[in-house]
Amino acid sequence: MEKAYDEGRFNLLDGILYHRNKHTCVMALTDRNLINTILHEFHDSVAAGHLSEYRTLQRVKACSWWPNWKKDVAEYCQTCDRCQKEKRATG
Repeated sequence: MEKAYDEGRFNLLDGILYHRNKHTCVMALTDRNLINTILHEFHDSVAAGHLSEYRTLQRVKACSWWPNWKKDVAEYCQTCDRCQKEKRATG
């Protein structure tokens, strides 16, 4: 199991905390309001168009990280009112 706060996975540059993994370095978020904005913009904004959970995960992963981000994205998509209505309407 991966440590949530392994200091070897984080860099601080110009006052911004970044999370590193094998292939990328993305902004590490701690502000819940900013996390909610990211979720909204990458899932249900006009530009996003209510992407699937998988595609929303991919978009979030490309630019940001926070503890339990996958769980938060899944929960956000699964509780999206519009997606749930569309899902029921199409069967």
